Amino acid sequence: MEVLTRDGRAWAPEYLVAIDPEKCIGCGRCFKVCGRTVMSLKGITDEGELVDLEGDDDDDEEFERKIMTMADAGNCIGCGACARVCPRASQTHSATPAAL
Repeated sequence: MEVLTRDGRAWAPEYLVAIDPEKCIGCGRCFKVCGRTVMSLKGITDEGELVDLEGDDDDDEEFERKIMTMADAGNCIGCGACARVCPRASQTHSATPAAL
């Protein structure tokens, strides 16, 4: 089934399928442009474990750095806004939703 824009042009969605934790700097730009709660900001400990971040008063000593993670991949509509604002090209997208 071909997907069309409002004025009838063909459009192919590119779904977010992965975020590379080595490239991601945890800037949050992708999270800010996504209105679908597809991603979540997490902390990484020195041991490489993910830590939930609660509010703005995070104890920076609990984690080494922040990264964006997949929170609800099935909620992605393939708009590509997150890829356009990522300064490190840390995301992988696919035209196939089954890649989730």
